[in-house]
Amino acid sequence: MTTKPPVPPFTEETAKQKVRLAEDAWNSRDPERVSLVYTTDTHWRNRAEFVDGREAVRAFLERKWNKELDYRLIKELWAFAGNRIAVRFAYEWHDDSGQWYRSYGNENWEFDADGLMKFRHASINDQPIKAEERKFHWAQGRRPDEHVGLSELGF
Repeated sequence: MTTKPPVPPFTEETAKQKVRLAEDAWNSRDPERVSLVYTTDTHWRNRAEFVDGREAVRAFLERKWNKELDYRLIKELWAFAGNRIAVRFAYEWHDDSGQWYRSYGNENWEFDADGLMKFRHASINDQPIKAEERKFHWAQGRRPDEHVGLSELGF
């Protein structure tokens, strides 16, 4: 069995760690790596799509990052209790025509005792932006520690 610390029950410190670890994984844009933090029977609602099981998550993420190019994400802890964490996030990406978007959303997460995510419920809205309106300019991969977060950006 795999354990993905930190594990519940979460404190403010461990909830923030879990959020940053999730952000880092998603910014890797590696569907296999990201899928391994979910239970084998995980259940998602992502926008209007329902995704069941780790393999379906991996396939979903592969499709996502083939469409959402130059993806960069920032997550921020919103609330936590016991084995649940709520986050808000924003990410920037462009499609294959070069149109940039900033996608905003909220996620509700529930974890098992080993720290694997069992449930993920995401509500997301996309806003078309001009390339010069982008705020996320780090090199592909992990957001640098010195880069400001969502609150500092006014999002």
